[in-house]
Amino acid sequence: MAVKSIQFNQHTLDVSYEIVNPNAKVDLIILHGWGSSKRIMKNSFSSYMDSFRHIYIDLPGFGNSTCNLTMSTKDYARVVELLMIHLNASKDVIMGHSFGGKVALLLEPKVLVLLSSAGIYVPKSLIVKAKISITKVCNFIGLSKLPKLFRAADAKTLNEPMYETFKNVVNEDFSDDFSAFENKALLCWGEDDTATPFHTGMRINKLIKDSSLLRYPGDHFFFINCAEDISQNVEKTFLSTLGHK
Repeated sequence: MAVKSIQFNQHTLDVSYEIVNPNAKVDLIILHGWGSSKRIMKNSFSSYMDSFRHIYIDLPGFGNSTCNLTMSTKDYARVVELLMIHLNASKDVIMGHSFGGKVALLLEPKVLVLLSSAGIYVPKSLIVKAKISITKVCNFIGLSKLPKLFRAADAKTLNEPMYETFKNVVNEDFSDDFSAFENKALLCWGEDDTATPFHTGMRINKLIKDSSLLRYPGDHFFFINCAEDISQNVEKTFLSTLGHK
């Protein structure tokens, strides 16, 4: 594991990363989802895709990376890009799970691999809408501590900059960004995913012109048990960009 200090918006972010197969010629950037870390991605994929140089990154505020400012998804993409410049990494293949999928999309790789990516807005349930209304009322009448009880599970342990970041990114609709993506994309989805339902993967598949969608058994973290098959399909997809069959 290594750490690089990145200067961003007058703040210093310590970004943790790990490289597997350092002498490989093709770069594979792997980004985790919200509330996760590079560890789960490395544990899943490091045994496969030996022809790629794997670069596993803890996004700012997660794992061993720091974050002391409120960020947007575009900010995350820029920080990853700055780290890639430091590592002399190319945008050959970028894989992103959930929130990491949105970051990967903005980096515009030659091959985009989305694992149950976020980015398609899903309407909130009545319970969630009620919690939001209660939070607004509590803030208005000065009960600022009470709303923390109503935070989403993904947000309850966050410090204030990261909670504000969470509010920035949780309801984004990247439909236009998916539609504008012009390179090849491989979409892999868990058929029982409730966080980013399979129908959102179908929607992204329609929006990205040169994309294919693979359906796997499992939930939002389906890739843990399907990493070998996903890896084989990533390799095939990349080879197809080189004119290989």
